[in-house]
Amino acid sequence: MPEGTALVILTSGSSGVPKAVALSASALRASAEATHERLGGPGQWIVALPTYLISGVQMLVRSIVCGSDPVFFDDPSGRPFDPAAFLDACDAADGGSTGRRYVSLVPVQFARLLELAEQDPEAADRLRAIDGVLVGGQAVTLEMRRRAHALGVRLRRSYGMTETAGGCVYDGVEIGDTRVRIRAGEVQLAGPSLALGYIGDPVLTAEKFVEELGRDGVPTRWYRTGDAGELLGGMLTVTGRLDRVLVSGGVNVSLDEIERIAREHEGWDSAVAVRVPDAEWGERPGLVVEIADPTGAARADFDAIRAVIREQLGAAAAPEWSTEIDRMPRLPGGKPDLRAIDEWIGRLRASFAETRAAGSAAAHSQEDDA
Repeated sequence: MPEGTALVILTSGSSGVPKAVALSASALRASAEATHERLGGPGQWIVALPTYLISGVQMLVRSIVCGSDPVFFDDPSGRPFDPAAFLDACDAADGGSTGRRYVSLVPVQFARLLELAEQDPEAADRLRAIDGVLVGGQAVTLEMRRRAHALGVRLRRSYGMTETAGGCVYDGVEIGDTRVRIRAGEVQLAGPSLALGYIGDPVLTAEKFVEELGRDGVPTRWYRTGDAGELLGGMLTVTGRLDRVLVSGGVNVSLDEIERIAREHEGWDSAVAVRVPDAEWGERPGLVVEIADPTGAARADFDAIRAVIREQLGAAAAPEWSTEIDRMPRLPGGKPDLRAIDEWIGRLRASFAETRAAGSAAAHSQEDDA
């Protein structure tokens, strides 16, 4: 275990096996202090995320650093997240000595809060009264941001990961002493909140955490995120994962970009883009979305979404199909479980192939009988 380790915590493992990350006390504290500085001062945190993930842990660390008691949200409905019950928990928090209240959520939770607030003016007032709403773990869609702005919600988009002790870029701008650079299209991060490395995996640690001498001769340690992004006017835009790219007919296609466009359309905010083998093109993209709201809520037409994707990203990126799933597999932190979704697609394809083979065999049998 690296010297100075104060916490060992697993990554979310959204696309593979979770990794054990070693974090120092100074990294955790640096992250907490930078968060409070950006939000406008210390406050009381209402915890609605698992405390075995970095997003949940950091709410506890921030509470310790500022001497405030966190409020733990216990959903009495037994459902994954009840927005009305969550607002009740927020109302029960007094903000501690500062009177300020903060929450940290994932997009699927925030989307449910927005839906409630848009239907219930009182809920909108209660959501507006929260002094800071951090949303991270996945990209916050432009449509979600517009809705939050229209409601007057104090939204902060958080970007970071376990290896950076949580969010270190808010609304595209670094917090605290975090530094951002782009190398070969990859987002790389430096600063006091970086992890010490991975437990039991020195090779991966050396690959992901690199030290370079600056122009002043001082070494700087950088974390290679594996995310694609760009810096424009000092603002970071993360465009997806470098490893979530398929090659269709010789053209590189970003699954994250397909998702981004699909999720801007009504009823598609849970969409996940997947890759499927194709005999002619090598790979083709598809879309998986949760079954539509049983109340009959509207959902944008797939063909219309496909046309927008084709126009913005090119013909190779246009999804060949979409399919519905009863409930999107998710990790405890709310991210889609990409591995489980890929396995589900594999079973679906296998079942379809068996059905098609059985139908073909039956047709041949009828011909023989004739």
